[in-house]
Amino acid sequence: MFVKFQFSKQQIDKYFEAAERDLSLADNKETEIKFQFSYNCLLKLTQAVCAHQGLRVKANSGHHIALLDKCAELLQDKKITAVGQAMRDKRNRDLYDGGVVITLKEAETYYKFVKELIIRTKGYLSVDQVK
Repeated sequence: MFVKFQFSKQQIDKYFEAAERDLSLADNKETEIKFQFSYNCLLKLTQAVCAHQGLRVKANSGHHIALLDKCAELLQDKKITAVGQAMRDKRNRDLYDGGVVITLKEAETYYKFVKELIIRTKGYLSVDQVK
């Protein structure tokens, strides 16, 4: 699912900066906006973490799952996979099953998780460990 690729620091930074933009958009009172941009932020963080390790995901079926799993492995936090899969499932049911209700409490929980993860990811990316 992954291929080795030499990302520049600027490319990795662009993933992270895009995640930060999405997080700022997720800081919204509208439940759907909070959820969608929190999920987008999470995916961009996973891309930044993988890029930092010289890994680029192939855009195949299941590549979001692979990104979540690899990020969880690299950051040694299985909760990334669990929360990410829950978010992915909600998103997919909303898109493909005619909609799903995401509560404000759920959206807030996901937002807070991603907000904490962005801080951890920033520290991870600041360590010079590109493979």
